[in-house]
Amino acid sequence: MAASSLFSAAVRRLEGKVAIITGGASGIGECTARIFTRHGAKVVIADIQDDLAKSVCNDIGPESASFVHCDVTKEGDVKNVVDTTVSKFGKLDIMFNNAGILGGDAKPDILDNDISEFEQVFRVNVAGVFLGTKHAARMMKPARRGSIINTASICSVTGGVASHAYTSSKHGVLGLTRNAAVELGQYGIRVNCVSPYLVPTPLAKNFFKMDDEECLNVYKNLKGANLEPVDVAASALFLASDESKYVSGHSLIIDGGFTITNCGFSIFGQDEMNE
Repeated sequence: MAASSLFSAAVRRLEGKVAIITGGASGIGECTARIFTRHGAKVVIADIQDDLAKSVCNDIGPESASFVHCDVTKEGDVKNVVDTTVSKFGKLDIMFNNAGILGGDAKPDILDNDISEFEQVFRVNVAGVFLGTKHAARMMKPARRGSIINTASICSVTGGVASHAYTSSKHGVLGLTRNAAVELGQYGIRVNCVSPYLVPTPLAKNFFKMDDEECLNVYKNLKGANLEPVDVAASALFLASDESKYVSGHSLIIDGGFTITNCGFSIFGQDEMNE
């Protein structure tokens, strides 16, 4: 279902709020930027894909979306995007730490894994979330309010789906989310994460060497529906809005029941599970 039809309600759930979205130039981040602005937020896209990010901002409209170049592995860049946002809008209500990478080719044999690739995945996926959380908290603590959302994955609660680096990093994101929620809750700041199943974004399709159809047809528990970026963006919208005012330290798993299902052993039988 298109984002425009799903989020065309008259009530704008983020009216007057200011959000930063890292990795907002494409995939889940881009979809979220479009939905947040449609619901009344001013959005700053923080990304290293300059041309793509500027194109998204132009399409959304410069009155609602702007771009600041940001490499989330560099603290100076993260500090700058937060400072620039607050300087322009006077506050920061929502920080969506969405930027992430899958790493190089999937290597299921740990002996084939290179430490430099492993560390790079952690620099983006974990250190990037840490820096985004740190500098968002710097602005949100005095205001005693705010919502920090991190993109985790089903790989934060299960194993065997992706590489050692990616799976370990997403476990780290979940741990950081929970720890930050405990600390920052004292200041009225909520910290949560969205944990989606495989979404057919350019990043995922390239990593798994799949096209759209293959991504959608890979094993899933919930039949008759496909997971799309808009579904993850809808979850981020909920966590960003006042509708989730008492939700913190939570991982919102968007997987159609995949992580509660044993694909290899089921009383329901393989024919029923895979048809």
